[in-house]
Amino acid sequence: MFTLASTRRRAASLLPLVLALGLTATDIGAAEVLDFEQALVLAQQRSRQLAALDAAASAAKDMAGAAGQLPDPTLKAGVNNLPIDGPDRFSLVRDFMTMRSIGVMQEFTRADKRAARSARFEREADAARAARHLALANLQRDAAVSWLDRHFQERMRELLVAQREETKLQIEAAEAAYRSARGPQADVFAARATVAQIEDRIAQSERQIATATTQLARWVGPAADAPLGPVPAMKSVTMSLSDLETQLAHHPQIEALLQQEAMANADADMARANKRADWSAELMLSQRGPGYSTMVSFNLSVPLQWDQKNRQDRELAAKLALAEQARAQREEVTREHTAEARAMLQEWASDVERLRRYDSVLVPLAGERTKAALAAYRGGAGSLGAVLEARRGEIDTRMDRLRLEMDAARLWAQLNYLVPDGGAVVTHRP
Repeated sequence: MFTLASTRRRAASLLPLVLALGLTATDIGAAEVLDFEQALVLAQQRSRQLAALDAAASAAKDMAGAAGQLPDPTLKAGVNNLPIDGPDRFSLVRDFMTMRSIGVMQEFTRADKRAARSARFEREADAARAARHLALANLQRDAAVSWLDRHFQERMRELLVAQREETKLQIEAAEAAYRSARGPQADVFAARATVAQIEDRIAQSERQIATATTQLARWVGPAADAPLGPVPAMKSVTMSLSDLETQLAHHPQIEALLQQEAMANADADMARANKRADWSAELMLSQRGPGYSTMVSFNLSVPLQWDQKNRQDRELAAKLALAEQARAQREEVTREHTAEARAMLQEWASDVERLRRYDSVLVPLAGERTKAALAAYRGGAGSLGAVLEARRGEIDTRMDRLRLEMDAARLWAQLNYLVPDGGAVVTHRP
């Protein structure tokens, strides 16, 4: 029997094999079947969003290393005090005040400020990894739902086809009875009308299968046209009402908001570090004419933060307010997801219980009703109309049961892929 853990382990074990063999969606599309686990692997393999977020995380990581370094030194060159009139105009050597200068200037950014800037990019890398985790969860959930939708639409078509064939046999029986003057012609028309109605429902079902296949192709590509493998067991989920808040602590969207909060806190740390100004030092060599001395100059400079209460303090206050905003939004989303997950768990449990009722009571009763009506008709004690009505009721009951199972399967996928397969992302927590 499949469980969520076994399903995820199988999907995770398939990915290295698929990559090692160099398989593509086209290769697997030519295979005999498309398994549920294989669909999840293909969806992850084909995703460009995951690759984009990997690149964003890598870029932020490299920026973190760069931000921890001192700024590049600045090379300065120029001419000072050049005459523009008189006998020495435009001469670089005759006037004793004319100097050709070359120097270098270095800004010495404080270590705590460089550390804050580096930490800010580290948090940005964590946010990109959390966003990838969220994208992976959404991808696996949507691919799973698309696969299950096509599976159940195909099962509905199979049910309708089987019922159509049985009703065609009743047309033959009605025609035989009419020819032998044992039944009215109206029974023949009624049976043909029932078959036509079933044909219409089959056409609608085929359109829904085509739509479901198109949705599945969004995730797995050409492999969506392959026949589907067996459906995974969906009798249990990993979420439980008693430990829901703890389990949702690793929900990808909550993780993403945690990293947004960490980024806001890092911005506040940078603003706090900016309250202390950085020094700059400059060394310059100045050369005059051949009859004059060469000079060296050394300068220090520092910004004068003369209005901190209206500049640096306000910037820090703004960053702290944004950090508080991020924290409040995370708490609100956590409550929202907890309520949604609780509702989905309750609905899934209700659907499972209703499926048991369908399997133990409703479907068997609908089948027995059809058998009884058919037996009465064959014995001459019932009408073909009663048989057709009973068969329509049985079809409707079985179709309702499949729709309910499809709804339960959707909820199963949504609950089991709240946190994606592949392990929890390791990120900084504020």
